[in-house]
Amino acid sequence: MTDFPALLIIDMVKDNLDPANHFPITSLARGIIAPINRLTAVFHDQGWPVIFATDDYHRDDFIFSEHMPAHSISGTPGAEIIDELDRREDDLWLPKPRFSAFFGTDLDRRLRRMGVTLCVVTGIATHFCVITTVMDALCHDFKAVLVEDATTSFSETVHKQTLASYRRNPLYPLFKVASSNTLLADLAR
Repeated sequence: MTDFPALLIIDMVKDNLDPANHFPITSLARGIIAPINRLTAVFHDQGWPVIFATDDYHRDDFIFSEHMPAHSISGTPGAEIIDELDRREDDLWLPKPRFSAFFGTDLDRRLRRMGVTLCVVTGIATHFCVITTVMDALCHDFKAVLVEDATTSFSETVHKQTLASYRRNPLYPLFKVASSNTLLADLAR
């Protein structure tokens, strides 16, 4: 059986990529826009689903503190998807209340209705929202690929350490870490 993939783009919102907010991930996140757009173009051409799952918090959210400043507040421009991404009208935009795209959303049901069997996960941050989405995909019985050149963290070191932790894992081939080129070659087969 051939996998039917969906591209999940995690937390690429204006607040996270706005240099004025001084988030450490901002400059590295700008570097993954091109690989995400390349994947998005292929997914659009193939008719495969593209899903933007983005932070959607409330001003008094439990997670905000001196270490995690308020951001991506529901209904504000900062919670909107960045303009630089190739987003079409028929792509799904799924605001999420926590880190995983599956938590507090109906993503699993939507994916099943579309016939998706493989979640291709991109965006920010590799060590946090990306990996929790990958793990929840597996927990919902979807295969998952973490795309190493279309994800990033607040530092290149943390990004590489996270990838190394999961590159060789006991769930392979259900869970893979792959470059966008390797992924696209696998999907073309």
